[in-house]
Amino acid sequence: MTITPPQDQQRAIRAARARSMSHAIAGGFTGTQSRRIVMAFAMGLLLALAVTAMPRTAAADAGPATRLVPSAELVGQGRMTYFGFRVFDAELYAPQGRYSPSKPFALKLTYLRNFKGADIAKRSVDEMRRQGLRDEAKLKQWGDQMRAIFPDVSQGASITGVRDASGKAIFYKDGQQIGMINDTEFSRRFFAIWLGDNTSNPSLQASLTGSAR
Repeated sequence: MTITPPQDQQRAIRAARARSMSHAIAGGFTGTQSRRIVMAFAMGLLLALAVTAMPRTAAADAGPATRLVPSAELVGQGRMTYFGFRVFDAELYAPQGRYSPSKPFALKLTYLRNFKGADIAKRSVDEMRRQGLRDEAKLKQWGDQMRAIFPDVSQGASITGVRDASGKAIFYKDGQQIGMINDTEFSRRFFAIWLGDNTSNPSLQASLTGSAR
């Protein structure tokens, strides 16, 4: 038999969840717990994360995609949230709005909270490993390169990753180039974190690539 809590108990439960989330963001957890939560937020890869579809608009800003992705148009977009807390907005651009992993495209993340660049790099490595890459030497090399490229980001900042025609990955922060990794395998593994079939967030992948429509 299921007993539904009274309204005051339900409100207390919701308040407790909100307090728990606030403590996590503010550092209320310690050690490993805090680091895991922050890293998961940085990449938007918690399984419990919800994806809110955003309407496609002609006013969306492709930024550097217009220079490196021919005839760049918005493919799809979504907002990552966690129990009502906004994490980031994501936008995918490709030629004529048609995404192909083997052709140029740009993935733009606009952060809605503050995150450490080192956490973003580490979570990227963790996800590549989770998706099946077992070459630890290569993972370390890529991790070192990403730590050197990815800056700390504050609320409202954006990082755009572009896969160009040659297959290399070029990164921008707020429209300014911050680094490049000239390795087609890296590009494939990195962007698969969000766009691949084995992503931890299939709902976001569907919203970005248009497979949900």
